[in-house]
Amino acid sequence: MTLNIGWIGCGRHATHMLMPQLGRNDMRIAAVCDLNRDAAASAAWQYGAEAIYSDYQELLSHKGLDAICMAVGPDLHRVAAIAALEKGLPVFLEKPPARDAAGAQEIAAAAEKAGKPVIVGFMKRYSTGNRIAGNILRGEGFGKVLGVTGSYMSGPAYFAGVPDYSGFYLHHCVHYMDLIPWFAGSAFEDMAVRTLETAPGHLLLHLNFTCANGAIGTIVMGTIQSRGTPTEDITIMGDHRRLEIENVINVRYFRDPPFKAEDPAATLAGGADTLSWTPNFTAAANEDHKGYAALMADAAKAFRGEANTAPDITDGVSAMASLERMTALIDDDLRRRRK
Repeated sequence: MTLNIGWIGCGRHATHMLMPQLGRNDMRIAAVCDLNRDAAASAAWQYGAEAIYSDYQELLSHKGLDAICMAVGPDLHRVAAIAALEKGLPVFLEKPPARDAAGAQEIAAAAEKAGKPVIVGFMKRYSTGNRIAGNILRGEGFGKVLGVTGSYMSGPAYFAGVPDYSGFYLHHCVHYMDLIPWFAGSAFEDMAVRTLETAPGHLLLHLNFTCANGAIGTIVMGTIQSRGTPTEDITIMGDHRRLEIENVINVRYFRDPPFKAEDPAATLAGGADTLSWTPNFTAAANEDHKGYAALMADAAKAFRGEANTAPDITDGVSAMASLERMTALIDDDLRRRRK
């Protein structure tokens, strides 16, 4: 069954990354909404929408909609999601689901009352390398996750000459508030932060954590690297097992190989030696290694009431709560260092 979708927010990210994935998953964009009429008209032309709105409330009243998807700001995410749920429509929200954990909890309460799913755009779970790693962790052989280390970097952020890191926290760091516990198999428990601010808007931070299941780790985040270079890498440690994910696509799985140098019969052991994978970009394949296509496929299943593993608003609440804890620690450390 083709799903008729009402789409709110027709910016570059929505039209380039998210909306192209709907048709691949039997979802039709029936109506679009954006305060920028030209942006809405362009999206309608690209994706065949029959109606254009500048008021999301009017879009929610468009006849025949099966679900609402949106990629706007965190404040509008909250109010528009709740309004859609009150009309009995399931929702897809780009992250962050709201500006804070309380706002995300409001959406969760509305979703429970309506009995409808709210899917949150944590596509990092679906990035090819991360998904491969997640499947290995949940399969037989890896065992318990003992530790996770990694980095997630971005470029400097400014606000009228005064450092404002809120956009970095809400649109970047929130990904790892979801992804790292997903890898570890348990929520963050203890957190500690160290910061280094070299200039206004140039922030480096180390988050040290313990998860509820005992896994430990350190994540490096900051605004001191160009987004034109690979800015993500993750290492997941087990007992005589190690997974490395570089640039969300390259995967190496280290196990417990025997020494080779003094063994004249040395060969490669399928059950012990290192496995590696990297995508073939020379192939003419319509693949999305960032994960948006797979995320929207799972969202479509959720909208249809089918079994799925999509991150939902409860995951959004958890991620926002962890983000608030971390940013409070960052603010405290920055105040101490700026004295």
